Amino acid sequence: MNDRMLMTLSPDGETRTDYVCRPEKAADARDAVTSFIARLHPAPAAHVVQNLLLLVSELVTNAIRHAGAVTALRLTADRTGIHVRISDPSPAYPQDRTPDLTGRTGGFGWPMIRRLAHEITVQESPEGGKVILATVLR
Repeated sequence: MNDRMLMTLSPDGETRTDYVCRPEKAADARDAVTSFIARLHPAPAAHVVQNLLLLVSELVTNAIRHAGAVTALRLTADRTGIHVRISDPSPAYPQDRTPDLTGRTGGFGWPMIRRLAHEITVQESPEGGKVILATVLR
């Protein structure tokens, strides 16, 4: 997994921390979140970290399962929240499906993602595919 940490100064003078990577599996994404969180000051509360780990894991799993890959995962933090941008090659927007209790076809991830995120949007990517933006409050 190729990744990089960026420190930037936003227009309002606030330092932002950005982490960019391309995970090949959910475990890679969880490792990226853990590494990213370790560099944040003040550190988010334990329940925020748990929600973020689950949110990112589900987003990556869905991108791999339904779009074939993750083209980029970007984590950004500011005073109010932790922002997740996940890009994949499919232009198809996530769809609600009836959950499959046998585990074969899923249907649990997208509703869980929507519950965990304070705010979530889906938009077309200029490079093709889509970008899902999700925010978890700090």
